[in-house]
Amino acid sequence: MIVITAPTGNIGGHLLPLLLESAPARGEELRVIVRDAARLTDAVRERVEVITGSHGDPEVVDRAFEGADAVFWLVPPDASLTPEDAYSGFTRPAAKALVAHGVGHVVGVSALGRGTPVADRAGLVTASHAMDDLIAGTGVAYRALANPSFFENVLEEAGSLREKGVFTDAVDADRRVPLVAVADIAAVAADLLLDRTWTGSDSVPVLGPQDLSPDDLARIMTEQLGRPVRYERQPLDELYDTLVGYRLNEAFAQGIVDMKRAKNEGLDAGVARTPATATPTTFEQWCAQTLKPAVLSDLSDLS
Repeated sequence: MIVITAPTGNIGGHLLPLLLESAPARGEELRVIVRDAARLTDAVRERVEVITGSHGDPEVVDRAFEGADAVFWLVPPDASLTPEDAYSGFTRPAAKALVAHGVGHVVGVSALGRGTPVADRAGLVTASHAMDDLIAGTGVAYRALANPSFFENVLEEAGSLREKGVFTDAVDADRRVPLVAVADIAAVAADLLLDRTWTGSDSVPVLGPQDLSPDDLARIMTEQLGRPVRYERQPLDELYDTLVGYRLNEAFAQGIVDMKRAKNEGLDAGVARTPATATPTTFEQWCAQTLKPAVLSDLSDLS
């Protein structure tokens, strides 16, 4: 039995179909924890066991982990909380349930940067690493998917790209870093969940096919969208004020700022890309398949 948390999210939405395709042939049953079961299609609900509720709820994870062999763990960060409460606080009930039910394997979504000079002052990333330690401390076999930033973060800029041809971030325009598609993260998670011959606790870097800078992203988006795109760097103090203006918890907002600062100081640069750590989807491919329809569809609606 494999339990999937956040099955309708960015990563879970790619992971669940992969497991539905492969798990039955291996004799694996699937169980999902979801707040709103209506977000699952009828076809999916017919093939999985559904536990309704939050996977931060002790009663929910206690029911969900009974009889489970493996768990896919993803914390949906709650910006109304401090980073510690959003990650480790949310995960503590699950950690207790893992022990109580003797779950053998957990694959978690985490971040790059462990062991780097800035790892202990990297905001949300530091909090995610503490969550990893909490899960590993239960004695389960644990693999933390150590991810850089996602291609999908650019989708938050779709409106600005559509209206002004501009996207923003808080890092140097020429700083090249790894970036990855969420579909590729899901594929790595599926492989680990289905082949549980691994033991102990470790991280699994998921680095995408190449390092890219914001200037590289602007060039590729210009080519793929067929319209000029440029990058504007947002000062960190301005980013903080913007986040607090959106009513984020001040500590959580500071956690985002600290993460951005750490990324600009080399947080994601400590792992070499090898055939084992690289993933296949290029930014060009992702732009053509995902970003371009999101940005240009509204333009066609207005024409």
